[in-house]
Amino acid sequence: MTSRERVKVLLNKEIPDKMGIYEHFWPETIRDNWINQGFPEDKVPESLFDYDLTGCGSWVDTEPFMGRSKVVQETDEWVVTKDGRGATMKTWKKKSGCPEHMGFEVTTQEKWKEYRQPLLEVNRNRLGDINQAKISLENARKNNKFSFFGNMFVFELLRATLGHENFLPAMLLEPEWIKDFCQVYLDFYRKHYEILFREAGIPDGFFIYEDWGYNKGLFCSPSTMRELIIPYEKQLVSFFKDYGMQVILHSCGDIRKAIPLIIEAGFDCLQPMESKAGCNVVEIASEYGRKLSYMGNINVVPLSTNDKKQVEAEIVPKLIKLKKMRIPYFFHSDHSIPPNISLKTYQYALALFMENNSY
Repeated sequence: MTSRERVKVLLNKEIPDKMGIYEHFWPETIRDNWINQGFPEDKVPESLFDYDLTGCGSWVDTEPFMGRSKVVQETDEWVVTKDGRGATMKTWKKKSGCPEHMGFEVTTQEKWKEYRQPLLEVNRNRLGDINQAKISLENARKNNKFSFFGNMFVFELLRATLGHENFLPAMLLEPEWIKDFCQVYLDFYRKHYEILFREAGIPDGFFIYEDWGYNKGLFCSPSTMRELIIPYEKQLVSFFKDYGMQVILHSCGDIRKAIPLIIEAGFDCLQPMESKAGCNVVEIASEYGRKLSYMGNINVVPLSTNDKKQVEAEIVPKLIKLKKMRIPYFFHSDHSIPPNISLKTYQYALALFMENNSY
């Protein structure tokens, strides 16, 4: 069975020959650390570690005013930028992390009217390098890998444009504003991805990045999610599925109370199920079975000790239980591989997976 065939079976909530595998990394893990530990400079993880999935672009630009980004303040350690959403963010220069929200222009419905206007028309400049996306898709098919595109959607875009302190209260006090925001971006995605799929080609799947949770639970109640967010998620998932794609949801934090909504929206797979936020793939799969496939939940905290016993204790019991339960599963961390996990430790984790990945 090829990687592409295996992933399609897993995302169809069925059981193939063995479990799938994919991974995300913090940029500095390979760039600043693993390169000095023997990672080949001319390789990428997808090919070096023989992952089943491969990202092929093309990240459609969702900023209302593209190219408007400007540096507000800068030091050797961090930079403050104001972007094309009107959001001012402070980010580290030499390490990854969530940006500090410094301020937002879109704090009222009236201001949103100004920012929504550029999103109503198709702008081909938002599509990135279409030819490169086409080449990437062709290479993925040639290598029998499952190809995917990816992007954020409405919850992430609300956070990035309005900020938590504005959009979360608005969900209760100004729901029509939230609905308009979501509808504008749903239409925006449909218009732009229609062009991209027509000219670059259709990937096998799509990764939707939506962080609905933090370490104590969801950012809003499931009932609020069901009313204001899920209808648009459902329509976008349906749009992609009309093209024959399978759809994976990335959502950080403790998203356990949202899983019925995730199933309702039509997602095929849930990723990454953060252990650090209380998620456990065995417990989740015990409750929901094959209503979903599952990717992730390998806790990076024990892996970061670089102690083989702790690594094995985290990985092997989960794989054995998931196999026994006949659960469609992809090996992946519970978010991304951080730089304090050595290349040798990650290779050991992969070896443990290879020994225990057959159904």
